[in-house]
Order: sequence, then C-alpha cells, then structure tokens
Amino acid sequence: MIRKTKLIIFFLIFILSTNCSFDNKTGIWSGGKEEKERIAELEKNQKSRIRTVKVYSSENIYKEEISYNKSINLSKPKENSSWKSSNLNLQNFTGNIYLSGISNNFLKKKIGKNKFALSKITSSPLVYNDNIIITDDTGSIFSVNQRGKINWKKNIYKKIYKKIYKNLSLSINERVIYVSDNVGFIYAINLTNGEILWIKNHGTPLKSNIKVFKNKIFVINQDNRILCLDTKDGSLIWDIRSVPSFIKSQNFLALGISKEGDLVTLNSAGDLIKAKTTNGRIYWYLNATGSMLAHDTDFFESSQIVINRNDIIFSTTSSTFSFNLSNGTVQWIKDINSQNTPIIDGNNIFLISNNGYLINLDRNTGEIIRSINILKVLKKKKRITRITGFVMGSGKIYATTLNGYLIVCSAGSGNVEYFKKIGNAITAAPVISNGSLYILTKKSKIFGFN
Repeated sequence: MIRKTKLIIFFLIFILSTNCSFDNKTGIWSGGKEEKERIAELEKNQKSRIRTVKVYSSENIYKEEISYNKSINLSKPKENSSWKSSNLNLQNFTGNIYLSGISNNFLKKKIGKNKFALSKITSSPLVYNDNIIITDDTGSIFSVNQRGKINWKKNIYKKIYKKIYKNLSLSINERVIYVSDNVGFIYAINLTNGEILWIKNHGTPLKSNIKVFKNKIFVINQDNRILCLDTKDGSLIWDIRSVPSFIKSQNFLALGISKEGDLVTLNSAGDLIKAKTTNGRIYWYLNATGSMLAHDTDFFESSQIVINRNDIIFSTTSSTFSFNLSNGTVQWIKDINSQNTPIIDGNNIFLISNNGYLINLDRNTGEIIRSINILKVLKKKKRITRITGFVMGSGKIYATTLNGYLIVCSAGSGNVEYFKKIGNAITAAPVISNGSLYILTKKSKIFGFN
C-alpha cells in the first residue's frame, strides 16, 4: 500500500512539474507578482527554521573507542594545484593531499558579511591560479588573491531577495564559475573579471552542490528533481523527477559523477539513483534507508557521495554505507552517523562522526579498525559541538568544529597532535591547494596556512 501511494504521488508531481519549470510567463524572471509571493514564502520558511527545535531524530549515536596497535598503510601524498569544485572533484574523492604544514598563517582576512543567523552549512572556498573564490550569506561572490586583496566582487540579487539567506554552491570549469543557490538561481560568471555571462531563475530552491561535466551542469532542487542544464546558457537538457520528502533538507543533497560519466545522487527521501549523464536514463533506483515510511526520511541528511573504483561510500544520520556502483547492491552497512564526507585512501576509509569520533574502516568489509574521540582534547564545555568538515594532508587529518577549532590528528595512529582556536564558528570544510590549507569561517574570514 505504501509503495502504491508513493507511485501515485510520483505521478502527480510529474504532471505538475511539466507545467511549471523554467516558465517565463509567471514572472519568475522579472520579479513579478508570483515571484514576490514565492520569495515572501521562502523568507517566512527561513525565519521559522531559526525557531524550530528538532523533535524527532533516528540518529545512532556512535560512542565507542577502539584501539589498534598495528600501523596503517597510507598512500604517498599527491600534489593538488587547485580546488575547483565542492569536495575537490566530480567524484568527491580527495584522498591524501600534499600539505607543507600549518606553522605559517600567511592569510587572515575578513572579506564578506555575516548577516543571517540561519547559516549552518556553507560552501568551502575554491582555489585556482593562486586566487581564492569565496561567498557570504548575502550571496556575494569574491575573488581574492593570496594576500586577501579583492580582485572583484559580484552580487546578482535585487531588492526583493535582500532578506533571504543565500547558500551558494560554486564550480569552476574552463575559466567560468557556475553558481547555484537556495533561492532558485543558476548563473555563470567569468572567472577573470566577475562578469555575468548568463542567469536563469529556476523558480525552486536548488539544494545540491553544483557539478559540471562535458558541457553539462548537474544540480538537484528541493523537490528532489535532478536537472541537467547546458553550460552555454543554462537551458534544460533533461531532468529526472522523484518523490520529494515532506520536510526539506537543510544540508546540500549528495551528487557525484564517476569518471565513466555515471551520475549518482542521494536525495532527501533517501533514494539512491544512478543515471547516465548524456540522456538521464536511469540504470538503477533504490531506497538507501531500507524503508518507505515518511518518518524515516523526513529528517534524512547525508554526507556527500564518494565514488572510487566501483564503490559508492557515504554516511547518513543513522549509518555509513558501501554500495556497488555497477548494480547498486549493498556491500556493507555500519551504524556510524556522520554528515562529513568520507575520505578514502587505499584500503582505508576515514570518517569523523557528528560527535567527534575519528574512525578508520576497512574499505572491503566495513570493519572498524580504530576509533578515537578527538574532541576529548578540548575542555569539557567546548566538546558540545560538531565536526563541520575534514581533509587529509600529508598523512594528517585536519578537522574543523562548529565552535571554531582546528584539530590535527595523525591518520596513521589517530592521536591528536595539535589543536587551536581559529576564532568564531566554522561552517565550511577546509581545503588544500598548492601545499596550503584554507579555512573559511561563518563570519566570512578566510585563513591560509602553510
């Protein structure tokens, strides 16, 4: 009965969505009446979220420390000359990146504004040709050099969008920055001078990181609709409609593209989908939560999907999964909750749970090799926080916390080697480029270390 109901809902959404997407007649392009009403509703929803207390959660809270005396084999750190997309690349695969160190704080500059209380997750900075691209919660995009000097600034939003918190996702491809946001805009900017190349208003908030592959843009909107757009003008090439969950996810929805051109997404209903990037043909479609019940998926949030070899690895608020890329079969499941994107290095998977446990899993079996609570180095009151992102640099784990700490651990032993209060809250994962570590705080202050 539940499955039949879901199919009916899917059919209704299909009929409705074919009549409202990318429509120039409703005024979504010009700020007309319907667009003003949509923005007023979006503003109302954002304000209500600030006052909302989460009354239900299916999280499995991981609290076990496991010691391991043997050494862990890590790969040789790889040079990374740029960070052009969320989670580095299309596969969200970072691995062990070369980092010269963090003793020298060469950059510390306040760039943008911090206007809204709502911002919980923000995009990490992008780094290209020694320039850093960052955003703030008003929707401004900045290009700054290694000294923090602003090359250019761009903000496309008119007065009717002024009171809306903006959460932007960026990707650089062939000297163009492609942008999607939680208002509904998709646009392209010249990387060199910040000139706007084109703008499209989709009319529905966009809720995934934006990915660009072979002249196509890929993004997911808040109704779990997968969009494939042309990089030339943002026009729609194809789309995939799936059933939305009743409560919209506040995190970025998961999206990755394999080296062979397979699109893999995980939406807010917990549906894992593999499709062909050329035409949107679905290879397989399954529910990763193992349940069709609404109360299991209403609060569904996940990490980004990591695609490597023939594995799909990701974590949710309840479990960590390994799926087979070819056929979608489950390879293993572990009761470890995290919204931080896993890091794969050889036969090792590194996770940091929401409550601060650095966990090393065996890639093939999911067996827990080692588990250490890295928040224990903080004073007891400071431990009430969460890890907002981490990256591996030359065999060390660099993790940031919501209350503003940088914690450095040995990936081999798991032991904490260093921690430092950076400043205010950190809501974006750190990145590594050209041997340097970059951290963006909630108050739009950019730090650079080497």
